Amino acid sequence: MEDCEMNEYESIIQIGEILVSGDVVTEFFCCDYEKCKGCCCVIGDSGAPLEESEIEEIERDYDKFSPLMEEAGKKAAEASGFFAVDRDGDLVTPTVPGLPGYEECAYAAFEGDRNCFCAIERCFFAGKCSFRKPISCWLYPIRVTDLGEGRVALNLHRWPICKDAFEKGKKEGVRVYEFLREPLVSAYGEEFYSALSEAAKRLNAAS
Repeated sequence: MEDCEMNEYESIIQIGEILVSGDVVTEFFCCDYEKCKGCCCVIGDSGAPLEESEIEEIERDYDKFSPLMEEAGKKAAEASGFFAVDRDGDLVTPTVPGLPGYEECAYAAFEGDRNCFCAIERCFFAGKCSFRKPISCWLYPIRVTDLGEGRVALNLHRWPICKDAFEKGKKEGVRVYEFLREPLVSAYGEEFYSALSEAAKRLNAAS
């Protein structure tokens, strides 16, 4: 198991080169899709953050998941390519031009009364592509910050549109790190998650 250090005063958990904000293991969260309808794929000021390696995967599987995309999304992707660069210079998913504050992801798919889904993930679950979706989407509400020299910070992002998810998590007793077990393991490994779980037990027992 990876070494774990915890500064209880500042509630920062360090596991190897990864710094985790304490509220990732103390706060509750569980997506409440029935209420939000996937609006995190529509509302915002830019597309979803992308890793460089993910762009290749999106390009490889594009022909497989693009039939699920909206026509406006296809046009946006064709215009900008499989990624865009936001105002901060970061790689993000392309978005459909719209009203300020509404940056609909080009890879979004809609059903019924504007119920939003990820076209890439839908294709993945259908067994038609190997890439699930950008890790930044899969890890939400955790946001990852690159600290340089191989070090990263995992922080909890509190977005008003996810208010119902925080309430549902508290009602069902599901912590953020528990809700995100699968993407955390996918991104950082089983040993990391085991160490994080042990730190969570200690931190929550002390509170």
